[in-house]
Amino acid sequence: MKKIHITIIGITILLLTSCKEEVERPKVTYDGTNRAKELSKADSTQIQIADLPLQMEGTDYLLHPIADLSIRERGVKSRYGSSSVNDLSFTISNYGEYEITGFLQNIKFQKVDSDSIRKLTERPVLIQTATYLKSVADKTNNQIMVYTMVDMDTNKDGKLDTSDIKALYLSDISGERFTKMSSDFQELIDWKLIGSKNRLYFRTVEDTNKNGEFDKNDVVNYYYIDLSNKEWKIIGYEPV
Repeated sequence: MKKIHITIIGITILLLTSCKEEVERPKVTYDGTNRAKELSKADSTQIQIADLPLQMEGTDYLLHPIADLSIRERGVKSRYGSSSVNDLSFTISNYGEYEITGFLQNIKFQKVDSDSIRKLTERPVLIQTATYLKSVADKTNNQIMVYTMVDMDTNKDGKLDTSDIKALYLSDISGERFTKMSSDFQELIDWKLIGSKNRLYFRTVEDTNKNGEFDKNDVVNYYYIDLSNKEWKIIGYEPV
């Protein structure tokens, strides 16, 4: 009995150690070039599908969310033998009020009177949110999408996931003018639209001590963009 207890304790310690190592993996891995790894192409073994298109109110474009088909194999036993079935999840995104959420590889845009469909980007990315700024469009006629996404393999583990740095992007409702707003190696904390001023405010944290983590010893940067202008200019400010 004592040996069993020791074995269980040992396994528990190994599991806890493994979990701790997973949690403490740095978001940024530095080398001599001090650059993140940009993945040149998507994994060819992945099976991509699209959700049914959606149209933001007041726009002339259909948006097609694109992501990997999620397949989870589940063994099923029966009286007369054994077999396995595939438990497939064909839903790859969720849609709230003017916002798409998920873990998307791309979004494709199609004008309602056209059969032509264009990609948001040709690069591998992981899009977590895509938000249409309806109130800005109502006031300025500028139809703008805001994205939070991973665009670089900053921890150099060969894949894009939530362990990498999150970035902020903008585009027109057509998917054109797809532009990065946050700086490389700065983690997006959050963003907020101030409708009365048509300004998009956002914060980032910069790994100034180069330890691969974002902590209290690093610098928080504050920016805003005036969305009433056609040209998106990033303006820094210092509230503290």
